[in-house]
Amino acid sequence: MVADSKSKSDLSFGKTFASSAFSACFAEVCTIPLDTAKVRLQLQKQAATGDVVSLPKYKGMLGTVATIAREEGLSALWKGIVPGLHRQCLYGGLRIGLYDPVKTFYVGKDHVGDVPLSKKILAAFTTGAFAIAVANPTDLVKVRLQAEGKLPPGVPRRYSGSLNAYSTIVRQEGVGALWTGLGPNIARNGIINAAELASYDQVKQTILKIPGFTDNVVTHLLAGLGAGFFAVCIGSPVDVVKSRMMGDSSYRNTLDCFIKTLKNDVSCFPLLLFCSLKNIYHHFALVKSYIHFCFSYKLQPFVMWILCCCEVN
Repeated sequence: MVADSKSKSDLSFGKTFASSAFSACFAEVCTIPLDTAKVRLQLQKQAATGDVVSLPKYKGMLGTVATIAREEGLSALWKGIVPGLHRQCLYGGLRIGLYDPVKTFYVGKDHVGDVPLSKKILAAFTTGAFAIAVANPTDLVKVRLQAEGKLPPGVPRRYSGSLNAYSTIVRQEGVGALWTGLGPNIARNGIINAAELASYDQVKQTILKIPGFTDNVVTHLLAGLGAGFFAVCIGSPVDVVKSRMMGDSSYRNTLDCFIKTLKNDVSCFPLLLFCSLKNIYHHFALVKSYIHFCFSYKLQPFVMWILCCCEVN
């Protein structure tokens, strides 16, 4: 991803896709324990018996991570890593790989000067929505694997692994079930991608105008911080609805999920929607933005070298 026209020609779509996919997978491996904790917090529902409200099982980032590790083992924090990598190869590669071509399409090939922020937002929303529409089955399987907690003795797990999850969902629920939660997922990823990529591009462009700053890893680090911050502030509520729809098939649609969440958790609804923002999602998103954007920046020359070798051979 770039902030000026000169660097647009540095990488082709294929090379940008490859470097983005690799960096997204690297970020996924590093942050999936936080993602697993995030999903558990989002799927946690308020339980009430009469006038008594039970205390939530999971509390905060560190508390959730510790509870999962203690009850299920450290390996449980990496549940969903395989479909997570499937997701990042598709979503991570497409959302960034298509960003510059789509941005150029919206402003026109003959555009000169800085791209308007509105065009950046529109381009990022478009690529985020398209990418997750392609990758939705991988996201569904990832959430379902992460959602399974400690089971009582003798109770078998719903899925034995990622491939079994794909086949079981198709066999029991139909092919269309792989796109369960597509509506909120498109809204969530389109909005977050628009906030993240557009803000990253805008912050980077602004930083490069400051005397002394160059297009290096420090600039990308600061831009990644801005991207993660804006993505968190905007995307947390819709992320809760998306995770609940994917983790619980009892919801009929997005509106039904939103209404039931509001009705059943009315006393703590604001906290529920923004639990990620307060306890974990900001850690997860900021760390992932750091790793993804900075690793992508450092990885681009390496990917270019590998692909050039392949072309020669």
